[in-house]
Amino acid sequence: MRALHLIIETSLAKVGVSHCQAIKLGTIGDIYTNNILISGYTKCRELCCALKVFDEMSQRDTVSWNSVIAGYINCGSYDSAWEFFKSMKRNGVALDGYSFGSILKGIASDMRLFLGQQVHSDIVKMDYQGNVYAESALLDMYAKCGRVEDAMKVFEGMPERNSVSWNALIAGYVDLGDRVNSFRLLNCMKREHMSLDDGTFAPLLTLLDDPVFYKLTLQLHGAVLKHGLAHCNTVYNATITAYSECGSIQDAKRVFDSCPFARDLVTWNAMLAAYIVHEQETNAFILFLKLRELGLTPDLYTYTSIISACSGKPQERQGKSLHALVLKAGLEQSTPISNSLIAMYLRSNSIYMEEALLIFSSMNVKDRVSWNSILTGFSQYGLSENAVKLFQEMRLNYEEIDHYAFSAVLRSCADMATLQLGQQVHVMSIKSGFETNEYVTSSLIFMYSKCGFIEDARCCFEVTRKDSSVSWNSIMFGYAQHGQGQVALEFFRLMKDENVKMDHITFVAVLTACSHIGLVDEGKKFLQCMESDYGIPPRMEHYACAVDLFGRAGRLQEAKALVEAMPFQPDAMVWKTLLGACRICGDIELASEVASYLLESDPGEHCTYVLLSDIYGHFRRWDEIATVKRLMRERGVKKIPGWSWIELKNEIHSFNAEDHSHPCSQEIFNLLVTLLDEITILEAGFLAANFRENSMLLSMRFFPLFGSSSGHWLICKSDYSISPVLEVQVQDQTLAFAYT
Repeated sequence: MRALHLIIETSLAKVGVSHCQAIKLGTIGDIYTNNILISGYTKCRELCCALKVFDEMSQRDTVSWNSVIAGYINCGSYDSAWEFFKSMKRNGVALDGYSFGSILKGIASDMRLFLGQQVHSDIVKMDYQGNVYAESALLDMYAKCGRVEDAMKVFEGMPERNSVSWNALIAGYVDLGDRVNSFRLLNCMKREHMSLDDGTFAPLLTLLDDPVFYKLTLQLHGAVLKHGLAHCNTVYNATITAYSECGSIQDAKRVFDSCPFARDLVTWNAMLAAYIVHEQETNAFILFLKLRELGLTPDLYTYTSIISACSGKPQERQGKSLHALVLKAGLEQSTPISNSLIAMYLRSNSIYMEEALLIFSSMNVKDRVSWNSILTGFSQYGLSENAVKLFQEMRLNYEEIDHYAFSAVLRSCADMATLQLGQQVHVMSIKSGFETNEYVTSSLIFMYSKCGFIEDARCCFEVTRKDSSVSWNSIMFGYAQHGQGQVALEFFRLMKDENVKMDHITFVAVLTACSHIGLVDEGKKFLQCMESDYGIPPRMEHYACAVDLFGRAGRLQEAKALVEAMPFQPDAMVWKTLLGACRICGDIELASEVASYLLESDPGEHCTYVLLSDIYGHFRRWDEIATVKRLMRERGVKKIPGWSWIELKNEIHSFNAEDHSHPCSQEIFNLLVTLLDEITILEAGFLAANFRENSMLLSMRFFPLFGSSSGHWLICKSDYSISPVLEVQVQDQTLAFAYT
């Protein structure tokens, strides 16, 4: 019989052979033989065969029933296992510790607390409270269902505890993120001389996810080595992740290299994620290629991780190659992978919005991440109307609206300055319970400040939690953009007093506030003390803000010196800011130098041509303007026109210069002509009476009155605002003169 047992554990084929031998030898009626066959079939996940053996048994014992229950649990058929367990009770079969252990394992995996409580009642009724298997499984069930207090009560009542009991309780506290009690239990295990294994260390290592725990990670790794568990797969993988999240990619790599024979796909994924977290995309790609060379098949986590490493122009080609690899592997309908591809294309450039939309539309199953990614893409790239329409579609499809969706659509409302629509979304966020979410609140502050209602923005700030920098940054930006830089700086001081952890965005807001109110020296001090006083090294955007600060104050040489002294190569954002400062200060030589660099590095950016043309126009250098315009034509660069829009009855109407695309454009232009004609008639008498006294005319700029053929002409002020006009008949042509 023992030989039969060993054979059965090998493979399904050998289980079948053993089954035939039992029939041939006439031992098939033996309970012990049948139990071994049931166990063998269930281990091979052949439940149908196991059930057939069970049904043909003339006699069954508790082991027979337990084997089938364990088979159902191992195959994930938790409902079937529960029904079988109830049949076992109805048939009067004696339950034992293994019966309770198996069914509680399934209940814990399925998170069915109510059923677990029923089994707990059975354990009490049948006086199995002292059984180590039953109580360990009960403890594990409560811990996995989030009821650690109940798990602790079971643990304290156990007359005998083993490592499984201790590990289950530690895992429960780990799931809650309770480091204090988790490590307290570890110390208790040591004092009671309990055996420490991979089930003890692996969960504890997952708690070490911040650089402040680096020394504790070293100590725990030392304990792992001391107990000879360094090559245990789960501990090995958890150690790599712990070192990475504690900020030491070098230690993570050292652990990864220390035991090549213990690696599985999880190990490679852990190291891949470590490289990506530490922004070592090149090493991540090398590791991915090596993984494939070794013949390992990447899983969903592998693909989503390596795809997330593709962002921006340097990784465009790799991203497209990975997309092709996904198609080749037939994984394009995997929702997590499709979501990663959408995010990759949206991070790269606005020109890839179409690719992201194609992936989104081809997905059979879309989750909230899919919808939110496209919604955020529309919002980030200024496609605000599309964002609002998609948000409405999400609601019609009964998609659950979360704080990401609210934040994105509120940003679009801010971009369009559609106050009424923003207020409606605000009401929706209150009904959904997201009003106090820091990201939703931040977007509400942004929306109200962009719409000109800074006091409403302040009210939104007051109702939110103020323990993170997100809402503080938004209110500072709001006041800075409203020209109230001193109020923004006051919020910064209050934030410092409240010990709120600042981030790099905080100092962008501070430098913006200083720039808008001309506090040059104070802004300069903030830039210099960011790293020394607050531990935040200046980034590209901080230098761009500082260049703008110097430029607005007319201190162009300091702006230029700052750019030259930057610890890294300036990007296009910094150069454009410096070009704008040249325009303010009128330095055409430096402007030409900066523009030449921009035109060479990014020839398709229309802003550079417009800024340079504007500077040349200020100095009346018409030849240079002609050169710039010719260059734009040769390179196919077109100035993107500015748009204006108004919100009327929850509908947005968009216009740009000389635009006739609006369905009511003819009526609009006709009404404007009528209104201006009426203004002319009303003002004509007053202007004629005062014309002689106010004979000084503005610069003679004549424009046809909205393209009208009526003979009316309009002269505008130098700032292109409409002025009162006086009609004068000159050679049978009616002219209008503005006066001061």
